[in-house]
Amino acid sequence: MPNSFISDDYAFMRRALQLAALGRGRVSPNPMVGCVIAHEGRVIGEGWHRKYGDWHAEVNAVSEAIAKGHEALLCQSTVYVTLEPCSHFGKTPPCADLLVKHRVQKVIICNHDPNPLVAGKGIQKLREAGIEVETGLLEAEGRRLNARFFTFMEHRRPYIILKWAETADGFVGDEHKRPLAISSLPSRVLSHRWRTEEDAILVGTTTAQNDNPQLNARLWAGRSPVRIVLDRTLRLSPSLHLFDNTQQTLCYNTLKNEENGQTTFVQLDFDDFFLVNLLQDLHGRKIQSLIVEGGGEVLQSFLNQGLYDEIRVFKSPHCVGKGTAAPRLTQGSNPPPQEKNGEDWLYITYISKPLVGFGS
Repeated sequence: MPNSFISDDYAFMRRALQLAALGRGRVSPNPMVGCVIAHEGRVIGEGWHRKYGDWHAEVNAVSEAIAKGHEALLCQSTVYVTLEPCSHFGKTPPCADLLVKHRVQKVIICNHDPNPLVAGKGIQKLREAGIEVETGLLEAEGRRLNARFFTFMEHRRPYIILKWAETADGFVGDEHKRPLAISSLPSRVLSHRWRTEEDAILVGTTTAQNDNPQLNARLWAGRSPVRIVLDRTLRLSPSLHLFDNTQQTLCYNTLKNEENGQTTFVQLDFDDFFLVNLLQDLHGRKIQSLIVEGGGEVLQSFLNQGLYDEIRVFKSPHCVGKGTAAPRLTQGSNPPPQEKNGEDWLYITYISKPLVGFGS
């Protein structure tokens, strides 16, 4: 039987998606989830998954409804949730069991959960308890919100963002591959905000050596990502910021496996399949999203192999005349500017679906 959603259903699910987004950068490796409970067109409880290990969205929404004195209305209410309620014990009990316990009348779900531990079992549990369930409301919006989670589960690799700043005449560094001060302060602040929203950030040997980056989120409140550096023969100086043990760091190389405080050296063959093997290793470490920040050769390698889901480019209004060329897009020319950020233009390209996955 086809779904017959009404205008209120769309409004409540949009609110649930707004709530889910409040968990961005705090819930990985879990997905962002929001929940709204409505009775006769009025919200009686809402919640979202606030951080990894805490209560899920449905629990918070039910708790709010009860705290407001609406427990008796739950059995006559509709629950709007952005992802299929979980059906297994993890860090918290199953949310499907909670909804069954309170005998909610109906559950409307944005997206099915691709996690094999759930994958339809939550919906089945609700229906077996006599609860009406409808799915697919604002499905595309839900998949965009949780693109990292869906890519990780369905394609067994992190969601990949390629990011760089270039001059108006297309350079990312000077002619000796040394860094240039390209982006404006507002663009740098935005870049640091992005770091708090992703699991990991990657640079190559040349960038690590020439820029000595910290790769933290010092310009924005939030967690710093896992730092990843590619150093084939371990020629980088241990005095670099990347090896200061202030945050978790992975150094991929061909020589050794070793742990030193928060720094882990991971031995991996730097062959034709290196990037694929790297991404599979990151998947095994539950890293759902990755920002690749440089240098140009590393970015170009990801571009050439189609290993990306999103590209973010800051283009400065300034020219330098000569230098290290910016990466060349292989999927056509830059799209029209998306927005002005400080004095820079910000271009964002989304790929409609992951170009490369590694199966199941």
